[in-house]
Amino acid sequence: MIKFSLLKPLSCLLFILSAAVANAAPLIPAAPKLAASAFHLIDAHSGKVIASKNADQRLPPASLTKMMTSYIVAYEVSKGRVSLDDMVPISIAAWKKGGSKMYVREGTRVKLRDLLKGIVIQSGNDASIAVAEYIAGSEDGFAELMNHQAKLLGMKNTQYMNATGWPVEGHYSTAEDLAILGVAVARDFPEHYKIYSEKYFTYNNIRQPNRNKLLWRDNSVDGLKTGHTEEAGYCLVASAVRKNMRLVSVVMGTKSEKSRSQESQKLLNYGFRFYQTHRLYQQAEKIHDGRVWGGKQDQLQLGLSEDLYVTIARGEYANLKPSLELNGVINAPVTTGQALGLVRVMLDGKLVSERPLVSLMDIEQGSIIKRIGDSAERFFSETFESIFAD
Repeated sequence: MIKFSLLKPLSCLLFILSAAVANAAPLIPAAPKLAASAFHLIDAHSGKVIASKNADQRLPPASLTKMMTSYIVAYEVSKGRVSLDDMVPISIAAWKKGGSKMYVREGTRVKLRDLLKGIVIQSGNDASIAVAEYIAGSEDGFAELMNHQAKLLGMKNTQYMNATGWPVEGHYSTAEDLAILGVAVARDFPEHYKIYSEKYFTYNNIRQPNRNKLLWRDNSVDGLKTGHTEEAGYCLVASAVRKNMRLVSVVMGTKSEKSRSQESQKLLNYGFRFYQTHRLYQQAEKIHDGRVWGGKQDQLQLGLSEDLYVTIARGEYANLKPSLELNGVINAPVTTGQALGLVRVMLDGKLVSERPLVSLMDIEQGSIIKRIGDSAERFFSETFESIFAD
């Protein structure tokens, strides 16, 4: 392995702080104790888990289920299989469903755009069933799509039986999985995500407020979804952005509507107060030039296939130590995206993040003369290095 320091790209910021400040360990109190069955707090960009309790415990998700329902709607729209202007028929099953409602009427047709708002803002069970039937032919068929998408997102402890979160045996999720879904909703379909911040929606002359009360109490909060059944208690997946740092919190099994908001606010405030997220490198940003042997070109630009974010304690940025390791000698041909090493970020001797170092360009194999010349140059170079090393 060939190792290189990557201090230079960060040098403008790494050494702003004095040595005394850089070496001082920040004092971070323990995460707040919440009156909840389970909770989970992560940074949406880095995936860093900031606080967690019983995050892998399977619990009834109630209407938090509707995040997946709306996610699939956004996905189907993005693929062109449905349109937000489609007129969706309302069945008797959708119209008769109890619980929270959008108040659509059986036998009518409603724009998919309006049904989506009814799902997200009004938590309408009727809207959820209508959409499920329209996209998959039946609610059972839609549940299969939901479970398939959950696996694709890495939700390992989730199983959907319906599109609403209506209590039924075998319908469960976890705080960790719901955080993964919350991040995906905001990341994958940003235009669709804007609906989650809308405070009111009126349909059929009935104006209903968004059940996420944090939208009124905290200007940094822009989503996501509430849930409540007797079995599940009061639940809330919340997301907020402060200074380009997005956190997603999940609180499950609280005792009241007020409590779920209060406990979520505690989590978010804790994360923003004591942690900070930094983007160290951008996707496709050149961070190293590698020597290529036997190619039409001698130099290869190396970088990352995605942005590299780290979430660390406030005041620790100056102590980050990024470095890269090449797998070995780079021989042509090389293709864009080919993994050729690793980028590691260390903090106080602990690994913070690790990403594959990839080629940012294609390099074709050179002519026979070029390959012979490079082979000779490499032989003499390695020979001299060996002599001086001895």
